[in-house]
Amino acid sequence: MKRYLYLTVFFAGMSTLALELSASRLLGSVFGTSNLVWASIIGLILIYLTAGYFIGGTWADRDPRPTTMFRILAWGAFLAGLVPLAARPVLSFAARAFDQLQIGVLFGSFTAVLILFSIPVTLLGMISPFAIRLAIRDPGEAGRVSGRIYAVSTLGSFIGTFLPVLIFIPLVGTTWTFIIFSELLLLVALVGAWRHIGPRAALSLAWMPVLLLLVGGFVTSRPIKNTPGQIYEGESAYNYIEVLEEDGFRSLRLNEGQGVHSMWHPSVLDYQGPWEQFLAAPFLNPAPFEPSQMKSMAIIGLAAGTVARQVSEVYGPIPIDGFEIDPQIIEVGRRYFGMNEPNLNAIAQDGRVGLERSRKKYTVIGVDAYRPPYIPWHLTTVEFFETVRQHLTDDGVLVINVGRSPDDRRLIDGLVGTIRQVFPSVYVMDVPDSFNSIVYATKRPTQIEDFYRNLLDLYAAEEAHPLLLSSMERVVLNLRPTPESQVVYTDDRAPIEWITNSMVLNYILFGGIDKLTEGSGQ
Repeated sequence: MKRYLYLTVFFAGMSTLALELSASRLLGSVFGTSNLVWASIIGLILIYLTAGYFIGGTWADRDPRPTTMFRILAWGAFLAGLVPLAARPVLSFAARAFDQLQIGVLFGSFTAVLILFSIPVTLLGMISPFAIRLAIRDPGEAGRVSGRIYAVSTLGSFIGTFLPVLIFIPLVGTTWTFIIFSELLLLVALVGAWRHIGPRAALSLAWMPVLLLLVGGFVTSRPIKNTPGQIYEGESAYNYIEVLEEDGFRSLRLNEGQGVHSMWHPSVLDYQGPWEQFLAAPFLNPAPFEPSQMKSMAIIGLAAGTVARQVSEVYGPIPIDGFEIDPQIIEVGRRYFGMNEPNLNAIAQDGRVGLERSRKKYTVIGVDAYRPPYIPWHLTTVEFFETVRQHLTDDGVLVINVGRSPDDRRLIDGLVGTIRQVFPSVYVMDVPDSFNSIVYATKRPTQIEDFYRNLLDLYAAEEAHPLLLSSMERVVLNLRPTPESQVVYTDDRAPIEWITNSMVLNYILFGGIDKLTEGSGQ
């Protein structure tokens, strides 16, 4: 009996953490993966577990029978498997509301989905105190037995942290991940009931796994999102991925879908977004600078390759290393966005790690690695920008896409203050009709007049690509004063999430919600 109790709490602990990780992905496809979403999930799961520990301990003292524990486990597992199925209509409704940024509807939908977890997680929280009560036969071994049970449960939780993200969600999707762990727990409950109670008790619960499979098969045959124009959707270890097409234009959207990470059209190259502004970067060098001097580029945040395609069109087949942490996005780029340029080396790796390991130097290093609403903090520090500088040629330029709100430029100011610790000249322009700014930094000391002279030289030569000219013209028309910031982000302290959370919440509560994350980069 005691060995099977250990096995039971192991799988209960594993499944509970798996449900928590899967909950973040279930909600992330609609509400995003911000720290605010994560905090809500973790906080409420802990509250539900607390309730389960309290109720389970009391119940176990009043009714210390295996039949009670295994029935609780079976119902907890069954209801956990139903969570994504019950949440489907709520999430579909919320996805439509998110496209229109209806904040009241979104808050209500978010709360409703989280409430769905209350009963199954509370029931699963009851298993450990029940197991302790059943396992203790001698008060003198109470400490040893309870310690072992919590240790075994925690070990299961450790394994449950990795299985959903690394194996099941990329392989079968979020909904089936819920169902797989629920079916596994149901198997534990049924075997336990059969062994310790009898076949009749097990058979009385046997309808649960059968019904769960039938309902799961019916519901998961439909798309996660039914967005107009959808031509692809999928889930990776990192993201919910969606490709939309309208009037020949394809767009890559991730998770909640408020940021457009890449665009493609068979004959159009100018999408009036942040991507085109990467083309202007090398011309911040001292005049005269010619397009032929652009020799190579690294892109951190390749996404589906919009920048790489534009650079290849304007500057020819120069070597481009594109770092993209999500390999499935690279595959989507190749399949739906024509990301098959022979000069592009797509590398499935974290951008900072990849750049540090690279032995190459580049004329331009572009950073466009937003996961709305956050830019990864480790791409904003002095240490990172020192790595960038080491991998630039003598005439190299850094260009980085930064998000903002209309009245809050703290993130831009902080990045400029940090970059100035490493680069002698820094420039800022706002991308028109968006909440994006582009920060440029040159390895050599320069003046903005150099950029103007280079643009005039391109006009005179009459050979420059029109997309390059329009990119440079937007810089001239939308240049902003470089902030005199004393803020410096380091690997030890870079409160990017705190600033971004504050910026987003202030804008929603006191500003507006239109285009809140429009064009939030790749």
